[in-house]
Amino acid sequence: MDKWKFFDITHREHTLCNPMSIEKLAELIALLRLKPGAQVLEIATGKGEFIIRLAERYKIEGIGVDLSPYFVSDAGEKCKERVPDAQLTFLEMDGADYAPKKPESFDLVACIGASWIYGGHEGTLKALNEMAAPGGWVVVGEPYWRHEPAAEFLEAIGEERSMFGMHYENVEAGQEIGLEVVYTLVSNQDDWDRYEALQWYAATEWAGEHADDPDVEEVLNQVRKNRENYLRWGRETFGWSIYVFKKAGAGRRQPDQRMQPTA
Repeated sequence: MDKWKFFDITHREHTLCNPMSIEKLAELIALLRLKPGAQVLEIATGKGEFIIRLAERYKIEGIGVDLSPYFVSDAGEKCKERVPDAQLTFLEMDGADYAPKKPESFDLVACIGASWIYGGHEGTLKALNEMAAPGGWVVVGEPYWRHEPAAEFLEAIGEERSMFGMHYENVEAGQEIGLEVVYTLVSNQDDWDRYEALQWYAATEWAGEHADDPDVEEVLNQVRKNRENYLRWGRETFGWSIYVFKKAGAGRRQPDQRMQPTA
């Protein structure tokens, strides 16, 4: 079945399409302290909650990019309802194909939970860094391994250990390209459980309402598989964090990660 339909079904109850709480997202937004008219780009904007909240608080101007026609439609409707005068544009396209008119032009660039677009966490940081203005914010949401994953878990989800890093490795990936980590928002177990369990609930409710849909069994089977993997392995193995990096300002030398402190 169409994967965007699957994500739309399983995330129909979610405000945020990732394991972060609304309270922690509000904390992040308060810390960013953007100026009115600040230019924001969000790759994989989902339903647009983050960029719309930025527009509500700071009157920013921005672009949200997402491949899902369902999410882009949701974001557009939400924007009309909550900030009808906001200068926000939502584009249905692959974030990897988005190219700004001018490099290093956004005051904030974000990609929260979709590093696969750029081939992983490191590729995401490099791509966003090239679009962020000097002194701007680079905000990335990424899972991390809480401990070394079991071989059975990796086999069950069809991934390699290199799929994600440890928490400290995710931070170091930004530092290695000259970004300064200034904050991390880490999800707790309740945040993860809510994110996962809402998918089980949403799929069950949707199936009951759409018994004649040809994709019902496929949706339910995939959700059952995901649930088993999460409860058996993922719940104790995965962490999640939003990493908040600051790009060096104009005229400030990027740190040389190869330099070692003198004794």
